[in-house]
Amino acid sequence: MATKHVYFYGAGKAEAKGSDLSKEILGGKGVGLMEMTSIGLPVPAGFTVSIPTCAEYYELGRKFPKGLEKEVLDALNKLEKCTGKKLGDANDPLLVSVRSGAARSMPGMLETILNLGLNDRSVEGLAKVTGNPRFAYDSYRRFIQMFSTTAMGLSKEPMEEMLHALKHDLGIKNDPDIPAEALKKLCDQFKAFYQSKKGEAFPQDPLQQLWGAIKAVFGSWEAEKSVTYRRVEKITDLKGTAVNVVQMVFGNKGDTSGTGVCFTRDPNSGANEFYGDCLINAQGEDVVAGIRTPMKLIELESRLPVAYKQLCAVRKQLEAYYKEMQDLEFTIEDQKLYMLQCRTGKRLPQAAFKIAVDMVKEKLITKETAVSRITPEQIEGVFYPVIDVQKVGAPKLKELSLGKGIDAVPGAAAGKAVFTAAEAEALAAKGEKVILVRKETSPEDVGGMHAAQGILTATGGKTSHAAVVARGWGKCCIVGAESINIDYNAKTMTVNGKVIRQGDELTLNGTTGEFFSSSLPLKKPEQTEEFRTLLKWCDDIRTIKVRTNADTPYDSKKAVELGAEGIGLCRTEHMFFDTEERRLAIQEMIVAETQQARKAALAKLLPIQRADFEGIFEAMNGKPVTIRLIDPPLHEFTPKDDAGVAKLAAVTGLSPEKIVHRCEQLHESNPMLGHRGCRLCITYPEILDMQVTAIIEAAINVAKKGIKVLPEIMIPLTIDKKEFKLLKVQAVGIADALIAKAGLKGKVKYMVGTMIEIPRAALLADQIAEEAEFFSCGTNDLTQMTLGLSRDDAGRFLPDYVMSEKDGGKAIFGDDPFQSLDQSGVGMLVKMAIAKGRETRPDLKVGICGEHGGESKSVKFCVRAGMNYVSCSPYRVPIARLAAAQAVVEDAKAKKGGKAAKAKPAPKLKAAKAR
Repeated sequence: MATKHVYFYGAGKAEAKGSDLSKEILGGKGVGLMEMTSIGLPVPAGFTVSIPTCAEYYELGRKFPKGLEKEVLDALNKLEKCTGKKLGDANDPLLVSVRSGAARSMPGMLETILNLGLNDRSVEGLAKVTGNPRFAYDSYRRFIQMFSTTAMGLSKEPMEEMLHALKHDLGIKNDPDIPAEALKKLCDQFKAFYQSKKGEAFPQDPLQQLWGAIKAVFGSWEAEKSVTYRRVEKITDLKGTAVNVVQMVFGNKGDTSGTGVCFTRDPNSGANEFYGDCLINAQGEDVVAGIRTPMKLIELESRLPVAYKQLCAVRKQLEAYYKEMQDLEFTIEDQKLYMLQCRTGKRLPQAAFKIAVDMVKEKLITKETAVSRITPEQIEGVFYPVIDVQKVGAPKLKELSLGKGIDAVPGAAAGKAVFTAAEAEALAAKGEKVILVRKETSPEDVGGMHAAQGILTATGGKTSHAAVVARGWGKCCIVGAESINIDYNAKTMTVNGKVIRQGDELTLNGTTGEFFSSSLPLKKPEQTEEFRTLLKWCDDIRTIKVRTNADTPYDSKKAVELGAEGIGLCRTEHMFFDTEERRLAIQEMIVAETQQARKAALAKLLPIQRADFEGIFEAMNGKPVTIRLIDPPLHEFTPKDDAGVAKLAAVTGLSPEKIVHRCEQLHESNPMLGHRGCRLCITYPEILDMQVTAIIEAAINVAKKGIKVLPEIMIPLTIDKKEFKLLKVQAVGIADALIAKAGLKGKVKYMVGTMIEIPRAALLADQIAEEAEFFSCGTNDLTQMTLGLSRDDAGRFLPDYVMSEKDGGKAIFGDDPFQSLDQSGVGMLVKMAIAKGRETRPDLKVGICGEHGGESKSVKFCVRAGMNYVSCSPYRVPIARLAAAQAVVEDAKAKKGGKAAKAKPAPKLKAAKAR
């Protein structure tokens, strides 16, 4: 059977059904048009050229595949019969739009051409049949400009300058005020410009126009701006764009027509309120391009009440059908509503939680569906900054205020003003924080928009290009700030008499639309009730615990606030860096020339570490705390300059020369594989003595206050059962003696376990589990040692391994293995360690404490591997809670769909031993 390239819809029927009705075949726009047609909404007829056709076009060296021409002509014939009009007809022409439509939303990145089918003859027919010459020539000038720039590659600036010059000569500000005769002359100017640049007349054959437009849309897939957008958004799985050829309906026919973009709920707050922008007497591109500041959607109720009522009914019907907030595009022609697009709407993080929770309350979706819709990026976005008004003070804030625009994307951003996307990218690459200031943004600006902290534009509304793209990234954005006057040549912005030059500091408040002439202090906002509710649902669903990596009482408390159920990694060496007193004590121990001197130095550290552990145990209040004994090589603690050496010499009484010599002795060529972890305690057993003493004494002191403590002593970098046993026996001997002396035998419980972070430990996990009471997978080091890559050095070449081939990379890894667990390699060792360990000790507790413990895909792997917990940094705890729940939802869905569930339940754990 021949491949089908084109799908038609119209008159309430759509050709695409079943498996063809997918975004991978028809793109998001095509699927929306087909489905809206099928459920009876007012949709202009048209047809979609599929995404696989685009992929085939590139495979054939940018040539159309065999059979496409016939299918397009057949679909065009159906469209002409459906509408009763012919393309290019001199009396009453059919006009079409030719629009892109990828499987994922790429706002403004791909091309659109409106009013195709107009030529010197059909424009006269359109003027006559509508009785509106101004509308006809306005449509023609738009088409000439779009076709020339999009399909034929001409610069749009000269034609924009002609348009601005015309308005200046006529003494008018807005496009709708240009009279018909002036527009007709402008069309002649545009055509003359085209001929001067292309050496031929502007094409009059509508079929030639159509094929040129289809080719232009396919070609836009590989345009620099769309490639940049996909790179920024990490979109690597899409194969191209569909082409949607749709009967034109006109919002620029006069004061009873218009166009708009809206959301069925507020994408900023999540409130169940109709939200959007519209323009009277305009075409769709006018709204998203931001060249005119639109009116709020609610104003449409008084201007065109019949159409507004129709739109409200459509809003209700689409939310009931899709059970999701929708982003809609519509046109009103002579009071009649037409729907041009529907898709799942992008929203801000706080809004995502409110919409999900509200829809559960409205019984539109289940809790499981709500949980599955939230992304890790939305969790992170909840912590986006706002201006710290308390620090600044209201009077100072008022004094620094420059002006106000439209609050397009909430949050706050501060940085240096820049006026081009290229400058934003260049300064951001140097570590500078910048605010991109533009009259309006265009798709060519996406690189600079992504690099900037925030975006400020002089024109546009809440659905303009700047707002839509910024919202997708959760980036603070203010648009429609009409009080600002930008001079790109001088690199200045003038607002209310004040001049802001490039490099001057600005702060944006995207929540209120205000902007300020200073870099103001920012703070993280409080979490909303909906955020807490949805994460509580995650906790009800997930089967795995979530702990945190924390080294201080403050971090411990913060992690508990964010839902941590214990500490999976407390790095004791981090405690040595906090103060000069601590640094000198550890350095004194390192340079000591005798065991006695080392013990004396460690005695100074003992009360410091004990106090730290007491604070952590109290913060955890009965939750388990895994404490890793010292791990880094000793040279990391040594003084790095003459001043540091001098201070250490004064404390120890050793000469600076001896200290320098000792530091040189400790230097290692490859410290990652050197004298570190448990190897330090094998060589210097007094280090283990001090640390275990500090842990257990802290546990005893806190237990005496009536607070439950559950310390888990973790020995790092184990490679052998005998090595581990030596250190375990030493630790247990110290701990049991202290507990017995305190009279708390049986009341202070603890465990001794190890990290699986060396491949040999994974291979010998069954033997190590004979002694170890728990495993913690240290996937940072396990990744380094399995792949033979240094986490600190690989960044120089790793992008070549991760970047897609289209972007110049080799795509060897799907993700950076230090950010997302290498499941096929490192993951295999992790699963082996778990399986072998539980062969020996069936109730073995296993967790993960590498950075992967807070990355969504890695957490799901841990759930399916049968771990008991994941551990991550405090602010990634909510992400881990979400991912753990999503793994359960996904596996239940797979099982229901006939696929085997992947998750392995973790064994029921026994309590820690009370020795």
